[in-house]
Amino acid sequence: MGHDDLDSRVHDRVALDEIALYAEVLEAVNFTDDRLTLEELDNALGLRTSASR
Repeated sequence: MGHDDLDSRVHDRVALDEIALYAEVLEAVNFTDDRLTLEELDNALGLRTSASR
């Protein structure tokens, strides 16, 4: 996620990245009626396990 359009004087890149990850999880939750599986959560966060490569 790009943050280039933000005012560089008033931001915290780490916090913005954490918010972006949280938003990805919320989006994934929105598309399911059940709890996310660990695999679905990993996919939402862009993570891959060595077994799924």
